[in-house]
Amino acid sequence: MNRTLIALLAALESLLAVGIGIGISLVPLSLMWAFQLDTGVGWDVFYRASADIWLVGHGVDLTITLDPALAAAVNLPGAEKPFLISIAPLFFSLLTILLGVRLGRKSLESGARFIGPVAAISTFGGLTVLIALSSINANAMPTMWMALSFPTAIFGVGLLIGARGEIGHSGGRAERVQKRLSAWAFGLPTQVQAVLASSLRGGLAAAAIVVGISAVVLSVLVIANFSAILGLYEGLQGGGGGSLILTAAQLMFMPNFVMWVASWFVGTGFALGTGSSVSPVGTDLGLVPALPILGAMPTADLAFGFLGILVPVAAGFVAAFFIRPGLVRSLGAQLSFRWLLFTVLGIALVGGILIGFMAWASGGAAGPGRLVDVGPNALRTGGFAAVEFLIAAALGMYAGSRSTGRSSAPTQAKTPENSPSSSR
Repeated sequence: MNRTLIALLAALESLLAVGIGIGISLVPLSLMWAFQLDTGVGWDVFYRASADIWLVGHGVDLTITLDPALAAAVNLPGAEKPFLISIAPLFFSLLTILLGVRLGRKSLESGARFIGPVAAISTFGGLTVLIALSSINANAMPTMWMALSFPTAIFGVGLLIGARGEIGHSGGRAERVQKRLSAWAFGLPTQVQAVLASSLRGGLAAAAIVVGISAVVLSVLVIANFSAILGLYEGLQGGGGGSLILTAAQLMFMPNFVMWVASWFVGTGFALGTGSSVSPVGTDLGLVPALPILGAMPTADLAFGFLGILVPVAAGFVAAFFIRPGLVRSLGAQLSFRWLLFTVLGIALVGGILIGFMAWASGGAAGPGRLVDVGPNALRTGGFAAVEFLIAAALGMYAGSRSTGRSSAPTQAKTPENSPSSSR
């Protein structure tokens, strides 16, 4: 395929990725503007709001300065001063990563080594700069260095993930770099390779199990508490347009809510404002944002309470149990308690870091006053998860050894004297 055509197609894909991200919030806001003609607010205000939402969704901090009259009407402590919005609706970042993965795979499969990815990142970065500059406003000011770098970096990560399977046979510098990295990795002692690989797989599996179960449980909670959620919608009296915007906003935060449920399972819980706590130990909320989805959040009154902590424990146990056979085969005659212990520690460390990172990404400042602290405490959540994974992985390794011993026992018990051939 012609290189110019590849570059143009990659640029078009990047344009679509940005357009989809902006359009998710811009379309409902534009509909609201179109059907409420008596507001006296120009469409450019709704565009800037969409641009700000997209930037915040990629981790960009936004400084809000409310008009004095509006600040008085909101009646929130600290609303009269500039305040920070740093909690990111993670749906936007996930969407950008997935679109980057798709484009990265397609770009290298087309046969061009760097033309497609370079054109894609350049286009995405250029569009990000335009969006960041067009969103500048005295009332909502994004942190510019974040706005100019974070969205493009997230898209680049997705691009690299999508291209990873093709880099090795794409030729040129990329292939040479991969060969050097592979040579370094395979140059490590066999035991170290086996422990590192098993730790990564086990930690990823444990964290994925916790997040997957949290997503399922959140879905069940939403269904079970649908009447309470509906009551909160009716109490807000936002009308059709307001309810549509509120529903869209909650959907954008759904990955965040999944991690909040995961932090509840870990045992640390999450905050909905400074001084508040939602955890198996107890629930102390005070004044909270009027979001209907919060009617489905787990509380200390949830049936079985502390049994929720069995989720990360079971995840660590299952991960270690199924990782052990492959680790034993890789170590072979060099199998020892020391390498099993290092693997257990590695699973706990990797799983704890992943849970802690996702907890950090799901929280932040959501408004003035006590709303500066919303979401899980990343260090505490990651640390608790690591300890739970450590205990569970140790039990899983032990259970795996017992299972292996039982399966090999009949073979060892069979002796020549008891065999059919010897009796004949």
